[in-house]
Amino acid sequence: MSTTPMQMSEARRFQQLRGHLSYLKLNDAAEALNRVCDQARAEGMSLTAALERLLEIEVEATEARKLAARLRFACLPEPWTLNDFDFAAQPGVDEKLIRDLATLRFLDDASNVLFVGPPGVGKTMLSVALGRAAVEAGHRVYFTTAAELAAKCHKAALEGRWKTCMNFFAGPKLLVIDELGYLPLPEDGASALFQVINQRYLESSTILTTNVGIADWAGAFGDATVAAAMLDRLLHRAAVAGIDGPSYRLRGHRNQAETMRAGVNSRVS
Repeated sequence: MSTTPMQMSEARRFQQLRGHLSYLKLNDAAEALNRVCDQARAEGMSLTAALERLLEIEVEATEARKLAARLRFACLPEPWTLNDFDFAAQPGVDEKLIRDLATLRFLDDASNVLFVGPPGVGKTMLSVALGRAAVEAGHRVYFTTAAELAAKCHKAALEGRWKTCMNFFAGPKLLVIDELGYLPLPEDGASALFQVINQRYLESSTILTTNVGIADWAGAFGDATVAAAMLDRLLHRAAVAGIDGPSYRLRGHRNQAETMRAGVNSRVS
């Protein structure tokens, strides 16, 4: 079967269009071009509708890559979202407050969030869930423990990279600092933490989880002046969520053990 000049022209146009898309680095659109053309013919789509569908594929792929990059940068320890948290199992959590925080309005005025309570009550899970929501909303987020932050600052000071380190911690729209008070900070740790919080003050939001009651910060961190200054900046614009319910983590372990035990019993019977 011979090929008509019109068919040759259409074939050339198709290859040229695919080449243009690749040259512009619209690789996902280029890969989908043949599929979209077939769909347009089968469904009688207009030129505008076909073009919109083609670019929609590229936009969705670009957004997916950006989200993946933000998640890599965030270093969230788990993929938790707020839907994973069982509020009924943890009556110590103010669900109304958490739902309000999940709107991320606190990021708009650079407010902070403090989760205060004993180990295992869900502080980290909630902070990670809020961090994940911020990442998915397009914000830069970074998660660290207080001990890791202090260690990075100490190393940066020794290596003459203090300003670079401070700029790094100042950058994210939301900084999550977990487990403050769980491990003793090094001698300069409280000072480093204060400087990070101070440079973010009124500029960006910080979520902080701690097992140390606010009234006990001065004794826990060894320097009453630094502790008072840190609290002054954190609490100026802040939501404080005190959690004093049962251990959320131990409940999860018990449920897992019961599930495994039930499975073993069913196999035995």
